[in-house]
Amino acid sequence: VRLITSIIARVRHLVPELAKFGVVGATGAVVDLGGSALLYGTFHFGPLKAKAIALTAACVVTYLGSRFWTFRHRENQALWRELGLFVFLNGVGLLIAEAVIAITAYAVGSRDQVAYNLASVIGTGLGTIFRFWAYRKWVFLAPLVPNEPVVTAQHAPTLAAGRSFQPPP
Repeated sequence: VRLITSIIARVRHLVPELAKFGVVGATGAVVDLGGSALLYGTFHFGPLKAKAIALTAACVVTYLGSRFWTFRHRENQALWRELGLFVFLNGVGLLIAEAVIAITAYAVGSRDQVAYNLASVIGTGLGTIFRFWAYRKWVFLAPLVPNEPVVTAQHAPTLAAGRSFQPPP
């Protein structure tokens, strides 16, 4: 019973965050997928260049939405560190999407608009799964739990002095 209660509590906490991530992600997907389709189909950019430009624009949209809405309740890191991690992880997501597009366009040889859009959607989907996991793990950290003792340097265990750890009162 305790295991089931624990799982339900975790899922219940995750659902609102996942829903917000979905809204921000959908907005980013419109910028990404619409932009890349427009750049590739109308302006005749190469398949990888079109995706890179569109995903970069979507990265700006999703960072702002994630930082100030989806994950606003989580611990904030130094802005430049958080932004750097966000950009790096979006780069990994871009590589995932680019790999799917490259396989479709260059390995399979299918370069028509429908094949490009399908590869773009699949690549974006795989990249989104990675980004949701990575943002929660490394960028937008879990919130501090209220009423939980905080261990500071003065309360940390000191093996050299032979003292054991005693939690603060």
